[in-house]
This record gives sequence, C-alpha cells and structure tokens, in this order.
Amino acid sequence: MRHGVRFDLHLARITWIGHSTVLIELDGVRLLTDPVLRTHVLHLRRVAAPASAPDRVDAVLVSHEHYDHLDINSLRQIGGAPRVVVPAGTAKRVRGWVEDIVELHVGDEVEVGAVTVTATAAEHGRHALGYLVTGSASIYFAGDTDLFDGMRELAPGLDVALLPIAGWGPRLPPGHLDPARAAQALGLLRPRIVVPIHWGTYTRIGLSRDEAAPAKRFAELAATHAPDVDVQVLPVGGSLDVPVEARVP
Repeated sequence: MRHGVRFDLHLARITWIGHSTVLIELDGVRLLTDPVLRTHVLHLRRVAAPASAPDRVDAVLVSHEHYDHLDINSLRQIGGAPRVVVPAGTAKRVRGWVEDIVELHVGDEVEVGAVTVTATAAEHGRHALGYLVTGSASIYFAGDTDLFDGMRELAPGLDVALLPIAGWGPRLPPGHLDPARAAQALGLLRPRIVVPIHWGTYTRIGLSRDEAAPAKRFAELAATHAPDVDVQVLPVGGSLDVPVEARVP
C-alpha cells in the first residue's frame, strides 16, 4: 500500500529472439520488435539458434527500414494480422504485405491494448525511431542509434532498456552503439535493468569471430559507468521476468 493506493505485484516478460527481435509482454499485450527470423538475410547468416514467430502478437514495432530490421519475409510469418508500427515515411515498404500500418513521428503515441507506445528519437539517419512502451512498467527499445543528448530526459524512472551493443560486421559505423557507447548510454538513461541486444545472432558470410565478446565487454564497462544498473545478458531465445507493480483501483 502506497499513499492509500493498492498495488499488485506481477511480471513483465522480455524474450530476446535474436538481433533486434524482442518479444515484450506487458499488461496482457504482446509486442514484437524488428522481426528478423530467417537463417539468411542478404549477405548475413544466422549463427544463433533458428527462430520462429511467436504464437500471438498484438503489434510489431519497426525501428527503421534497413534489411536486418525490416524483413518482409519475416513479417509474413507472423500470424493474426497484427498492427505494424513504423517510422513516418516507411509505410511504403510494407504496404501490400500487411493490413494495419501506423506511421509515427518522434513524440507520437499509439495505444495497443493497455499499453502506450511512444516514438522516440534515434541517431541513425532518416526514418529511424526508438520506442518507449509504458504501462505498469516502462520499457525502452532503442532500435539502432548512437548516443544523443535527449537520452537523459527520454524516460525518467525507466524500468528496462533494450540497448544495441554491436553489429554484424567487423566494424561498426556511426549511428550505432558499441559496448563502450552503450555503457555511456546507461549513464544517461539510468534504467533499472538493461538487456543488451543486436549482438551474437547474425554475421557476414565468411566472417569468423567471438560472438560473445561484445556482451562480455559491455557488462564490464557497464559495471564502471552505471554500477546501479542490473545487466541481464540473455542467450538468444532466453527470457527475463521483470517484477512490476500494477496499480489496482
């Protein structure tokens, strides 16, 4: 009981399907981010376990139109005709393949069941967004982005940040977070929990490397830059249950 209001403890669930594909389950709503489920995407091969579409999805959140984030073949695997939320200017890429499309600009909101999805800025060229999902908990999906000053005010009291920490090639160009910049982002966002994504799933054909190295390095740096943040490194396909307090009238 807080200030005369009763709260019931329940769980939000985060399932990392791989790369930037995450199933967010919050307040009875199931959201899927940047679904890429194939074993090969252009010059990329999946080095993690194979993926399949979740049984039920209420909405898909697409951060931008690069092929390792917006894949029509993967979208077509998702049953039930969920709403597909995309950055403004991107609907043309999915029109004709999906029925329910919503374009958002930075600051726009859309209600999906009991949660609100807010489009946030992303430092990744044109037509790129992050998304803040709010209900009984707040969950930030960064998409692809570099550091930007607005992270500091993006989501005060943030519960979970889903942060990219690497890429699929030998070098990471501007517009992305590597382990060091992702650790710096924690100092701006100050989430309760961070789940690193965008690593260990796809790699360029012919490239051999230690796929686990980015996550290890991120965890080390996060301990220095943001020691109060709980770093949860999930395996591909792994889930995290997050206790949240739901307000009861």
